[in-house]
Amino acid sequence: MTTLISRTELHALVAEQTVTVVDALPAHYYRQQHLPGAVNLVEDDVTEHAAAVLPDRDATVVTYCSNAACGNSKAVAARLEKLGYTDVRTYRDGIQDWVEAGLPVERAALATG
Repeated sequence: MTTLISRTELHALVAEQTVTVVDALPAHYYRQQHLPGAVNLVEDDVTEHAAAVLPDRDATVVTYCSNAACGNSKAVAARLEKLGYTDVRTYRDGIQDWVEAGLPVERAALATG
């Protein structure tokens, strides 16, 4: 079972740069806004892309999605654990809680053609 992490705990890990944060929402939401330094990985892509995106299976990984009602972060975390990741946590309250607390977010740069 995945460990839950609070906003305060996650904010400290992000500030220390001792965590890989995984946005478990579809790419168009990720492009709109995501936690600082987050990578985008959805449930259907975990098996194929986890090793490239998260090469260290012993590193601290925190998954999140939109809010407590969203199950994406839990699903991605469960798949990562099945693949052998040893320190997976879930920020259940998600980006909604992060934004409401006034914490910074990043936006993906849009490609111009």
